[in-house]
Amino acid sequence: MDEGWYREQWLQGLLYCPKIVPFQTAWEWQRSLVAQRRQNPDLTDVLLLLEHLPVYTLGQGASLDFLKHDPQQMTAEVCRIERGGEVTYHCPGQLVGYPILNLRRYRQDLHWYLRQLEAVIIQVLQGYGIQGERIEGLTGIWVEGYKVAAIGIKVSRWITMHGFALNVCPDLDGFRDIVPCGISDRPVGSLQQFVPTIAVADVYEAVAIAFAQVFQIHLIRATQIQDLGV
Repeated sequence: MDEGWYREQWLQGLLYCPKIVPFQTAWEWQRSLVAQRRQNPDLTDVLLLLEHLPVYTLGQGASLDFLKHDPQQMTAEVCRIERGGEVTYHCPGQLVGYPILNLRRYRQDLHWYLRQLEAVIIQVLQGYGIQGERIEGLTGIWVEGYKVAAIGIKVSRWITMHGFALNVCPDLDGFRDIVPCGISDRPVGSLQQFVPTIAVADVYEAVAIAFAQVFQIHLIRATQIQDLGV
């Protein structure tokens, strides 16, 4: 099965966009959604699109060496979570996507899944006249040498959690206290550098549309978290 393969019929998924949500709250939602789908793999796929209050997250094997200060002295909460990858920073103005997908419906290939998430970001950037680029051996998307999107996932029994973070117009100062994703020689940037008038509220729909097209899934908007069964 190659990357040009598509299902004859699109699947259906739920889209929930609750705007700014504390990281711990969204983390609990994800774990609840994943646990339900591990018990019942036939449940509908979900895409959460939101922003976080300032928080640093470290992958399960991430090194504390990439924090420039003692965790107790950081300007925002530090959380170690079950995704892969090193430390990153979340804050308002950064659009975070958490797909809860059963990869058995798509392709049971983690490399393929990461490239699909990158393809979503590249497609969004194209809509703003921005050329997003991959860098061989690394995960994420860069624009003119600046990393504008980070990706970190966890997959259990082919059910996904965590996902991607796209820097739309965040305050990037929080990245100064870490070595983002453990990469010291490539700066972090945002779309605002290339489209000064861009607002994160404008990008929600663009990301949802690109995600639906790349994964060939019809997304139906949920109005409250209870609609997802959480």
